[in-house]
Amino acid sequence: MVLLPLAAAGLAHARDPDGRYAHSPLKEWFDSLRSGKGPCCSDADGSAVSDVDWESSNGHYRVRIEGEWFDVPDESVITEPNRIGRAMVWPLRGYGGLTIRCFMPGAMT
Repeated sequence: MVLLPLAAAGLAHARDPDGRYAHSPLKEWFDSLRSGKGPCCSDADGSAVSDVDWESSNGHYRVRIEGEWFDVPDESVITEPNRIGRAMVWPLRGYGGLTIRCFMPGAMT
């Protein structure tokens, strides 16, 4: 699978290309995140999502990526407590189009 380049406004890259966060107390937590679709960070880079770019309705989520809204599959939702507070998404683009590997709802502050 090819990683989705996230150039949309409101998405901040969560990657650590130069290793400056390698000793962060949250590194192990990020590395351990999983959804029903499998590991999140080990398979794709996550991106923080602005509050205006995700929403919840009737227990289901949607997220805006590159200006387009996508329904988040229930099995993609990370159910453990969000330690950073911001929503995060791990999208992947493959032969079938964009899929959401993992989604972690935020606090909507």
